[in-house]
Amino acid sequence: MMRKAFYASLAVCFSLVLITGCNNSKENKPLEAEPFASPRTVNANPSPAHLTPEESVKSFRVPVGYHVELVASEPMIKEPVAIAWDGNAKMYVAQMETYMQDVNGTGEQGAISRIMLLEDTNHDGRMDKSSVFIDKLRLPRMILCVGHELLVNETNSYNITAYKDTNGDGVADQKRVVYQSAAVDTKNLEHQRSGLDWNIDNWIYITVDPVRFRYRNGALQADSLVSGSNGQWGLTHDDYGRLYFSRAGAENAGAGFQINPAYGQLEFADAYDDSTFGAVWPIIKTADVQGGLKRLRADTTLNHFTAGNGQSIFRGDKLPASLVGDYLINEPVARIIRRAKVTDTDGKTTLKNAYTQDEFIASSDMNFRPVNTYTGPDGCLYIVDMNRGIIQESEWTKADSYLRPQIQRLGLDKNTQFGRIYRLVYDGMQPTATPKMLDEPTSKLVTYLDNANGWWRDNAQKEIVLRGDKSVVPALKQIAVGEQGPLANKPTALGRLHALWTLDGLEATDKAVLLKAMDDDDAQVRRAAIWISEPFIKAGDADILAKVDKLKDDDSYDVRVQVMLSLNFAKANNAATVTKYLVDKNPKNEMLTAVQTSLARTEDIKKFGAKLGSLDEASRIMVTGGAVIFRSLCATCHGPDGKGLPTKVAPPIVFENDFRRIFGAKDTTINILLHGLKGPVDGKTYSVEMPSMASNNDQWIASVLSYLRYDLSFPNRFPGPIPQTFLDRIMVSAAEVKKVREQTAARTTPWTMDELKKGGK
Repeated sequence: MMRKAFYASLAVCFSLVLITGCNNSKENKPLEAEPFASPRTVNANPSPAHLTPEESVKSFRVPVGYHVELVASEPMIKEPVAIAWDGNAKMYVAQMETYMQDVNGTGEQGAISRIMLLEDTNHDGRMDKSSVFIDKLRLPRMILCVGHELLVNETNSYNITAYKDTNGDGVADQKRVVYQSAAVDTKNLEHQRSGLDWNIDNWIYITVDPVRFRYRNGALQADSLVSGSNGQWGLTHDDYGRLYFSRAGAENAGAGFQINPAYGQLEFADAYDDSTFGAVWPIIKTADVQGGLKRLRADTTLNHFTAGNGQSIFRGDKLPASLVGDYLINEPVARIIRRAKVTDTDGKTTLKNAYTQDEFIASSDMNFRPVNTYTGPDGCLYIVDMNRGIIQESEWTKADSYLRPQIQRLGLDKNTQFGRIYRLVYDGMQPTATPKMLDEPTSKLVTYLDNANGWWRDNAQKEIVLRGDKSVVPALKQIAVGEQGPLANKPTALGRLHALWTLDGLEATDKAVLLKAMDDDDAQVRRAAIWISEPFIKAGDADILAKVDKLKDDDSYDVRVQVMLSLNFAKANNAATVTKYLVDKNPKNEMLTAVQTSLARTEDIKKFGAKLGSLDEASRIMVTGGAVIFRSLCATCHGPDGKGLPTKVAPPIVFENDFRRIFGAKDTTINILLHGLKGPVDGKTYSVEMPSMASNNDQWIASVLSYLRYDLSFPNRFPGPIPQTFLDRIMVSAAEVKKVREQTAARTTPWTMDELKKGGK
């Protein structure tokens, strides 16, 4: 007990010193993680039985000083997948109530899911009031509070709808569509979008689909991401607007965090050490593994990420300062939450497990299924737990799978219609009082832009932008340039940063303010000023261009990288000149060289768009549709150029020897998408097997294959338009897919390369 108290007291004191002394620099050395009270041990015989909320709380293993508290549970909530708070800290909970109610996924598409509205009326940290805010939804997957409305997206639909409660009874009685698309998403629900993350740059980002949104005049305006989007389930951002995705399908626990997707795609093989970062350390035997025996250690625990999701950067102020800025990501198959230290070295971001062969949060509850984490209004960490037996969708629990008999043997398929929301608290640190932002004047919201809790800063900025109240512009300019203005003290770097971006969101950016911000003593403020100045750069503003040019020798590599990224929008030739200068002047800087390559690839994609002009309309629609599918889904494992990812989790598609010739056969490629592929490919074995895509329709499969064959297989064969006779050999039609589907209807297992080489049917 004395040792525990000593560690707790030491951590609290250390945190207070750091909170008051930190200068908020991105390049600060990561702080050490808090220790555990005892070594990690594995429960070799965990019970699959459903636990009460009180029993589940006792199942957690966390570092000294931390504790898990229950916020809400069944019957108040069921099958929760995402939460969002409005400006007054009312919590909205999206529930996928039809998700995998049995091993076959029976009734999964039924429109009976709900979004619950929860309130903590006595402010003790536990929800005590609930109402059904929206019902009769189909697996709601994305939610975002905007003022007094809640934006919602449902599975299989691209539409986003705003709901509002106008009479205060906790039930939405008004709805309107803020983004509309007639298209229907036919992908497996695990491969559809998530997010709706309002980033510091005032763009709303999502995963999977190559688009981001701006909320203007009560509607979402879409902006295409030329190089595609990223990730699967889960999306977050840090204090400086860096986005963090993950790719569960590629067993990847972190992706897309080097540059903003508006500039392109950039990954490094050593952004983390896959042999140490990819390995996970559960505290219970893990039988229900989609990857089968190859994903189990000798002690039968999961050995690697297979379902990384629901990530967040902790940005609160009521847990130790050593946790602030750390990357948290769930692994619901392992029943753990990973904590990673984020390090910025000369502009390149890397992740490292905060512990050696251990996890920040681990549970012995077999039904603990963390699917999202958040920094809360109270400054603590929140965890969304579906608390169920099956976590994998029916595509991976088929009759011939390794997984199904494990689920049925343990009776995990019986554990449904539960759900938990937890918060992580720390000894001696009291959560923040409930905010009332929706009821306060805009002038008061401005003061929150300098709050120690990132949730308050983000939501104050969002609310000010939504109101469009330009009466606060003078105060924002004062804060942006480092003057005290309405704040109690001179603004911190984070306060200055949010003031700059709030001006941008109000369309009140001032050139003089930007020029002064480019001289700020904080590198992240200088970087943001360059980023925000891109409209001036595009317009060829001489003053801005001259100032940005001077920053090419900035002390911070983050600033130099941003100079290269932002000048890419310049019309003048100085963009190429500065890019060459940066690469030549910094020959050993890996980040600058990689950014140059990424920008060049983005330009190639734009040229690909021009190349489509030579196709007839039907072929153009087919190829462009396939490009969207490939970049949002297939590229997560095979790489944006089809040459594989640095982590080498799946084979390249653009092959250099025998398999390239096989790729030329239409039936072969159709078979691979319809039934999947297992075993060695081109003499190599990969950790991720190609799953079946048969749940998608014939047109979907034909589109992605037509794109692959048109753009990736033969990108440079013809300098001009491709001859029609050759084009006919390249393009895949829905009729051809239908024919192969019918011929192989009896097949229930993935193909092997040997079978395909023999022309298997």
